[in-house]
Amino acid sequence: MALKFQYNKTTIQSLKKQLAIRQKALPILKNKETALRLEVKKRQKLHEKAIEEREKLLLEVVKHAGFWIEMPKVFFIEQVDVAKETIVGVKVPKIQDIRFRIADFSWWNYPAWVPAGVAFLKEATKLDFTIDILEKQLKLLDDARKKTTQKVNLYEKVQIPEMEQATIKIKRFLEDKENISKAGQKIIKNRKVQEV
Repeated sequence: MALKFQYNKTTIQSLKKQLAIRQKALPILKNKETALRLEVKKRQKLHEKAIEEREKLLLEVVKHAGFWIEMPKVFFIEQVDVAKETIVGVKVPKIQDIRFRIADFSWWNYPAWVPAGVAFLKEATKLDFTIDILEKQLKLLDDARKKTTQKVNLYEKVQIPEMEQATIKIKRFLEDKENISKAGQKIIKNRKVQEV
């Protein structure tokens, strides 16, 4: 992408201002990119750990499949509160609270393992919501990291070098123009001297 500019001192000043802004922003963007990269790695580890835990829970479900057939419908998800938190300037969802409701029933009419089954369902449900939120966080943070990387590359590899080259080019042009003007004035002066 070539810069379009006029060959004058105003353009040089404008380019210098824009260049200064980008040079000042570049280290900040690099730090943000690094922080986002670390956050993405951290969330990936949390996500992998949660997936492993869910797989362990699923093995337990399969082991005790007979019990789950007899499990009464007493466990309900009442409400999931999701808030927003800011991580390295990126707003991501965060589970604030999960509320469950246990139906009113006579514990005497059901087998003794039902309370343990309810506790298991709570844990599995929390884990599923955690995995879902971590996936959303990962996507948002990774998208922000990619955009920041693109901006760093744009500044570092395209805009800053182009602006520096354009400034040099305009300065040389103006110097050449001034030299030609001075040379022209000398020639005119020499002719006038020779005519007299």
